[in-house]
Amino acid sequence: MTMTVNIGMAELKALNHPGILITLGLGSCVGVALYDRKTKVIGLAHIMLPSSANVKKIDNEAKFADTAIVKLLNDMYKLGASKENIVAKLAGGAQMFTLNNNSDIIRIGERNIQAAKEKLAELGIDVVAEDTGGNFGRTIEFYSDDGSLKIKRLGYGIKII
Repeated sequence: MTMTVNIGMAELKALNHPGILITLGLGSCVGVALYDRKTKVIGLAHIMLPSSANVKKIDNEAKFADTAIVKLLNDMYKLGASKENIVAKLAGGAQMFTLNNNSDIIRIGERNIQAAKEKLAELGIDVVAEDTGGNFGRTIEFYSDDGSLKIKRLGYGIKII
């Protein structure tokens, strides 16, 4: 029986096959979907912020790109995944608000995408597909049977990567 799990904002989950992971309402947040091509273990993180570096006490590792990706990988390893078989897909990171300045605070989506890519590269995980940026929200469904990521793009239809 296929297990379906909803992932909330600043949450993450790893699942054995067969499974589906879903997260709703990605705006500036980034969904990091990790797939082990051999065991079909999947993991999904709904990341809110790029870095935990300036945070004194981290009460939720899933909130930040740098800590969420490491935790998600460790959770996947516990389910039998192997680093050499894992690939990544990214979705989200939209620019949801437009203001007349280029403040880093406003560019949170772009910063989330960059931080996720940097952490994945540092860990040796290839990003094989992405649907990021823009100015629209997304809902994603991640399937363990083939690692496909179904992206429902608000006002822009459905895309599968």
